[in-house]
Amino acid sequence: MNHSTLQQVNHMPLINGSTELFGIIGSPVSHSLSPAMHNAAFASLGMNRVYVPMPVRDLAEAMSGLRGLGFKGVSVTVPYKEAVIPFLDETDPVAERIGAVNTLLLRQDNAGRTVIRGCNTDWLGSNAALAAAGIALERSRVVVAGAGGAAKAVGFGLMQAGAKVVITNRTAASGMKLAEWLGCEFVALDDLPWLTADVFVNTTSAGMEPDREGIIISPALLPRFAAVMDIVYAPLETRLLREARAAGCRAVDGLAMLLHQGAEQFRLWTGEAAPEAAMRSALERAQLAESH
Repeated sequence: MNHSTLQQVNHMPLINGSTELFGIIGSPVSHSLSPAMHNAAFASLGMNRVYVPMPVRDLAEAMSGLRGLGFKGVSVTVPYKEAVIPFLDETDPVAERIGAVNTLLLRQDNAGRTVIRGCNTDWLGSNAALAAAGIALERSRVVVAGAGGAAKAVGFGLMQAGAKVVITNRTAASGMKLAEWLGCEFVALDDLPWLTADVFVNTTSAGMEPDREGIIISPALLPRFAAVMDIVYAPLETRLLREARAAGCRAVDGLAMLLHQGAEQFRLWTGEAAPEAAMRSALERAQLAESH
């Protein structure tokens, strides 16, 4: 077996002078599973493309570098999803409304100048993850825990799908601010025992490594929901999801949203449908390796 074949079997890109560049910027990015996911997607379709993690300290210099190095597409993660917007030439209307960007598309205009467009696929990823689990969102009632950028994107997506969204958060002031922006209801965590809904979504860091036993709500409340989604994927089975399964809920893990938002990124970058089975398999392998 020659070297190039071995690289393809192991989902390793064969890099040469024609390789197109993609990647992820953030701080930190060493933990990101996106390189495994996107490189597996490129390899499975025989695309001469590579996706690399790029830790960024100076965002202005990083954006200049992306223009100069000829990158075609880039993911944006914390803490730059909002900070990157002033450096863009164009912003997708939805990303502009959400106020956060997680995907960059780079192209050359007629004058040979690099144009960078910002998009947001997080909201599509969360909706697709729930839909893939057989959860009908239209007219369903969904409680979203959190008030950060992820909660904003998830809440926006749910509203677009016709769901009735309820925001809850440890800090009432920020939760109320998000609910006002979305035009939906806010319920304090202490008042959740009096609320019934179809779906519960955790967008907070509760349960994330190293706080494996952290949980945003009391397990006693979980039977009130038909389904529970946790966007945390380290660990893959958070305490919230473990308790949700025990309560008879459908459980949607954190890799699901990562997969589906990544699949939409792939479509935007390539114009082709994403090989989701290959991407999910790569994510599971990478997540397992990270946990050991």
